[in-house]
Amino acid sequence: MEYKELIEKAVLKIGNVVEINGKKVFIVVDKNKNSPDLLFNGDVIKNVAVGNHIEIQKGFVSLIGIVDSEKIFSDEEKKHFEGKKVERILEVSIVGYIVKNRFKGGTKEAPLIGNEAFILSKEKKEIVYNFIGGNELSINIAKSHIDDAPIKLPVDNLFNSHIAVFGNTGSGKSNTVASLYQSLISSLVRKNEKSFKESSKFIIFDFNGEYIGKDCITKNKHSYNLSTHKVEDVDKIPLKTTDMLDVEMFSILSNATEKTQRPFISGVVRFYNRVFKKEKPIDYFKGILKARIKDIFRLRDIKAGLLLDYASEILFDENNFDENNIEGAKSDIIWHCTYKGFYSSDDEKHVLLATDESIEKTKIYKTVNDFKFSNSFIEKIISFMYLQLIQQVLSNRANNEHIAPLINRIKSKKNDIEKADIFLEKNFIVINMRDANLDMKKTIPLLLAKKVYSEHKKNNKGTLTIIIDEAHNILSNQSFRESEDWKDFRLETFEEIIKEGRKFGVFLTIASQRPSDISETIISQAHNYFIHKLVNHEDIEAISNAVSYIDRLSLGSIPTLEVGTCIFSGTAAQLPLKINIVELDEKQKPQSNTIKYRDLIQNNPLKQE
Repeated sequence: MEYKELIEKAVLKIGNVVEINGKKVFIVVDKNKNSPDLLFNGDVIKNVAVGNHIEIQKGFVSLIGIVDSEKIFSDEEKKHFEGKKVERILEVSIVGYIVKNRFKGGTKEAPLIGNEAFILSKEKKEIVYNFIGGNELSINIAKSHIDDAPIKLPVDNLFNSHIAVFGNTGSGKSNTVASLYQSLISSLVRKNEKSFKESSKFIIFDFNGEYIGKDCITKNKHSYNLSTHKVEDVDKIPLKTTDMLDVEMFSILSNATEKTQRPFISGVVRFYNRVFKKEKPIDYFKGILKARIKDIFRLRDIKAGLLLDYASEILFDENNFDENNIEGAKSDIIWHCTYKGFYSSDDEKHVLLATDESIEKTKIYKTVNDFKFSNSFIEKIISFMYLQLIQQVLSNRANNEHIAPLINRIKSKKNDIEKADIFLEKNFIVINMRDANLDMKKTIPLLLAKKVYSEHKKNNKGTLTIIIDEAHNILSNQSFRESEDWKDFRLETFEEIIKEGRKFGVFLTIASQRPSDISETIISQAHNYFIHKLVNHEDIEAISNAVSYIDRLSLGSIPTLEVGTCIFSGTAAQLPLKINIVELDEKQKPQSNTIKYRDLIQNNPLKQE
């Protein structure tokens, strides 16, 4: 052994193994290794402490352990070590071993009594903290918490997996999400920009408008800024006509109930497809509408007036809407309460309109001749919904009270929807829902996630990454604002993505401050975790129950983690590791900083007296 190695061994040695109890190893620490720091080759090295990794040499094998706890010898224990300079004992868990200069997680063999234990040298740290092999692509966004050793994270095994980022507000969660994907995109663009743009797609659901900054994650992105408060100068939900003709997609958009409204939607879609298979769809549609108007006039029931109102909704859509036109179309008919039927306002004898000839003379019937399909697909589908409702009410196959709210929900959302390809311009999309109401914040991610997932499954080319910030808003397993059927459908959709998505190159990243609110199935199916500070007992328990890659020591440190510090654990890491995520430059950060009163006062335009 060379002199340099002997010196290094003497300086870095901390003690010897004195007991082995299952997976636990106990090491007696030399008294001269009780100082917090050591000097070696002009560098200050942090001495062994709880949470540190150490090396135990067993012949030619280097076993790696983590210090779980330490204690001072009791008087009884000291009797067995009389005359020796020892004061404390470390409890260590073996987490892996080094073979051929590669760290392998797991327990291959146990140490022997008397084996020497060492602080990790710089070279050994690089091996233990190195999660990549060969010429693999990597990103460098973190340092080890103990000694600021740089840590490279692998692109493979990390980004071709499901990722969960948890942490309280202000813990650095958003910075971690932005750092991960900014580094990934930079790495892939440097490797092959054209191939990256063609084969990789990203969509982030941003509930608070944090990621829309020009330099946040990537400059080459497109943001859809949705709003339910404004009418002009806002973007719309990017959907195609074929999306709306999918029963499930239609049901998501309209929050349709399972037993009554979904079957109605199925009927509308079949009706629409049947009409547009005809040589002249508009003539076929008008023929059906005229026949139903005749049925309404012959109906001897008070609901005839309501059905005639629905027919007016078809004839006078948003583009042709005018209260005067609607009233004018009905100005030549009057409802007879005694006989429960319509008669002509010009007929003093009050003869009910019942013959084809008399009905065909009414203004509302004649208006059908001028009817045209709207250029808006949503308006067009609403016309089909009203006509379908009229037909089913007339045949007693539907209850107006059950179906009318469904149509009204679609009408309320028509201004937020357009026909578009979501990835038409860029391969990184931000869906900004800061100005959307709560209903749309629940609907939009479900609607678009199912859309892009279904399309990607059909093409099965490249990768699709779905990022959900503030994921508890949409992945919550508890909700008092929606039916059980709707909640189950919402969770089942995302659970399918996280269970089956990897087969099709679809990966999910979720970020949340309340992991306890998220479906346990979704949390447990993630492969890699970045766990920032959490203080709520239920959140920590949810992590403990769902994450199998985290040890007791790491779990116990979660409530005391500093801002930007997190526990990284999962399939991409050989062992759980406490790391510091490098803080992004101000212009690259998500817009999630806490407002400071000092800044408000300094920026106040009013003069202070």
